[in-house]
Order: sequence, then C-alpha cells, then structure tokens
Amino acid sequence: MVIFKSKTEKELDAVIERLKMNMANNYKDNARDNLKELEIMMDEARSDGKLKGKSMAKYEEILNLFREKMIGYSHKDQKPYWH
Repeated sequence: MVIFKSKTEKELDAVIERLKMNMANNYKDNARDNLKELEIMMDEARSDGKLKGKSMAKYEEILNLFREKMIGYSHKDQKPYWH
C-alpha cells in the first residue's frame, strides 16, 4: 500500500473513481469520456516520465481492464426493450 502518492497518481485515481461511478450508474457516455481522459492522462504521464516502474504498470493494467470492459459499451449497442 502506497501512503504517499504523487499528484499524477492522485489525478489518475480521481478519473478512475469517476469512471467506476459512471459505469455503476450506467452513464455510458460519461464513462466513455472518462476512459478517453484516462488514456490521455496516461499518455502524458508516460511521455513526461511522471510515472515509473510499478506505478506505471499498475495504471496500465487498470487502463487495459477498463478498455476490455468497455468494448461495445455505448447506448448505440443497446437493444431496445420492446423487441
């Protein structure tokens, strides 16, 4: 357990929490926006060297899990209940 997190880690955690909340509440568009935001933040952290080693691996794994969960996760793919 990490007691002291960097500013970047705290920001990533905040986006992840919003993403989880939006998925739990079935706010698909907001969740997809959060995923994009997380991807952008990860790219910036990677290129700026703000995350390294275990921290980078941890957030990469989290990002990949959300990418898998959100395949086909949109209102467009939803079947109407009346069919």
